[in-house]
Amino acid sequence: MKNLHKSLIGISTAALFGFLFLKDIDTNELVDLFYQIDLVYIVLAIVMFFFGYACRVERWRVMLKNDNPSLTWKACFSPLFISVAANNILPFRLGDIIRAFAFNKHLKISVSTSITTLLVERMLDLLMVITILGIILPYLDGEYSALIGIGGWGLILIGVIIVAILNFPKVFKPVFRVITSVLKSISVDVGNKVEEIFNKIFLALDYVSTGSTTVKLILWSAAAWVCEGLVFWLVALAIPTLTNTFAAWLALPIGTLATVIPSTPGYIGTFDYFTSEAMTMGGNSKISATVYALVLHLVIWIPPTIVGALCFIFKPIMSTSEIRKLS
Repeated sequence: MKNLHKSLIGISTAALFGFLFLKDIDTNELVDLFYQIDLVYIVLAIVMFFFGYACRVERWRVMLKNDNPSLTWKACFSPLFISVAANNILPFRLGDIIRAFAFNKHLKISVSTSITTLLVERMLDLLMVITILGIILPYLDGEYSALIGIGGWGLILIGVIIVAILNFPKVFKPVFRVITSVLKSISVDVGNKVEEIFNKIFLALDYVSTGSTTVKLILWSAAAWVCEGLVFWLVALAIPTLTNTFAAWLALPIGTLATVIPSTPGYIGTFDYFTSEAMTMGGNSKISATVYALVLHLVIWIPPTIVGALCFIFKPIMSTSEIRKLS
C-alpha cells in the first residue's frame, strides 16, 4: 500500500509537470524543429556522455578499493550501468538498491561499503552541482536567482558542509551517537542495529577521508560533471533555433536538482519542465526550449539504458533468485 501511494504521487507529479511542460506547444512546429536538429552535435554529446560515465565508474572504483584493492575499472562497469538502467525503467530508484546489495559478492566488497559509496556519490554530485551554480550565478540576473531560490552564500555554506563531512567525518560522530542513544532508549535492539550501521558507514568514510582519496574523488567528480555539462551544451548547439546556448549550463544544475522531486522512472515531466524553464529564462523561445529538453532527455536516458540492458543480458552478475529477492 505504501509503494502504491508513492507510485500515485510520482505519476501525479509527472503528469502535472508534463502538462506544464507541453502546455501551449504547437505539435506541428515541434516536429518541424526536430527535423532541423544537427545530428553531428548529438553524436558528440553521446560520446561525451560516455566519457562522463567512465569517470563515474572510476570514482566508484576508488571508493571500493578499501574493501578490494585489486578491483578493476572493468569489473565496476557493468554493475554501475545495470543500476543506472534499472533506475531509468523501475520505480523507487530500485537501481540504487540493486547496486547496494546485488553486486557485493561479485565485487568482493561489504554491504556497508556499498551503501556508503552511494551516500558519498550523492554528496559529491551535490557538491559539483552547487559549484556549477556558484560559478554561473554572477552572470545571471534576478530572474535566474528567483528560479534557483538560493544565493551565493547559501551555495558556499552547503559546499563547505559537504567537504567537511568528506574530510572530517569524525567531527560528526557525536551527532550520530546522540541519535543512537535516543533510539536505544526507545528500543535497545533497534538502537544497536543502527549503531552498527553507523559504525560501518563511518569506517568507510574514514577511508574516503584518508590521504589523497578525497582529492581523487573530487577530481573524478569534477571531470564527470564537466563532461555532463558539455553534453547539455552540445545538445543546445544541435538546435539552431536556440538563441542562447549558454543557458544550457544553468539547465544542468536546475534539471539535475529537479530529479529529487517524486516522479516516474526516468524523471519524466519534472526534468523536462525545469530544464525547459531554465532555457526559456535564458531568452530562448518556449518551443525551442521544449525541443531542447526532449532531445536532451533522450540523449541522457537511451544510451545508459541500452548499455545497462546489454550488460544485464550478456554479462549477468545476479542470479534469478537474487533478482526476486530485490523486487
